Amino acid sequence: MNSQLSASKPQLINDYQALGQQKRIKGFTLIELLAVIFIIGLVVSLVSFTVIGEDPQDKIEEQTRRLQVIFDMASDYAVLNQMQLGLRIDDKEMSYEFVALDDEQKWSPIDTQAIFSKTQLPEHVTLELTLEGLEWQSEDSLFDSRIFDETLSVSEDSVQIGNEEDIEPEPPQVLILSSGEITPFELRLIFDEPFSNDPPFFFALQGDEVPPLTRVGPEPL
Repeated sequence: MNSQLSASKPQLINDYQALGQQKRIKGFTLIELLAVIFIIGLVVSLVSFTVIGEDPQDKIEEQTRRLQVIFDMASDYAVLNQMQLGLRIDDKEMSYEFVALDDEQKWSPIDTQAIFSKTQLPEHVTLELTLEGLEWQSEDSLFDSRIFDETLSVSEDSVQIGNEEDIEPEPPQVLILSSGEITPFELRLIFDEPFSNDPPFFFALQGDEVPPLTRVGPEPL
């Protein structure tokens, strides 16, 4: 019996070694697994970038819809709370924010509602605002509350040197009144990327005295 065990022992060792070789052949090392995960992640990121990056219309339409919905919400908010609100557009930073007229008759951000805070538009998107048929620009004196250079502040007694932080922000271009009325306007979100195969286009929001706004686009520029 001992002879049988001793005879079968080499066979068991050979079988174990063969099984180990099969496992090593079928398995992956940690480096190989990390390489596979890296390649899969790279492929997914490239696919995502291709899908999102090559379809700017979806991005601009999403931004336009978002502004449309928030504007209508702001109008309801103004009516329900009997507040005077406004839409302030910055065509230099390419951003917009909703502001409210406080008890001191100053326009300030609506801190209690994050949805009305400043929104920065994506790259290659510009804003073009038209009020009552006239294109508005930030240099227009009608909305320029500063008579002198930004480094000066004006008081009733004298002219003093002031800090830029002390300068009151400009009033909103579009009013959203507690009566439900709004300033008639058209706001275009224009996409124009240099050196791109995508032709320029725009989406527009149009307001005519009372909400809701009308969305137009995409339209060629």
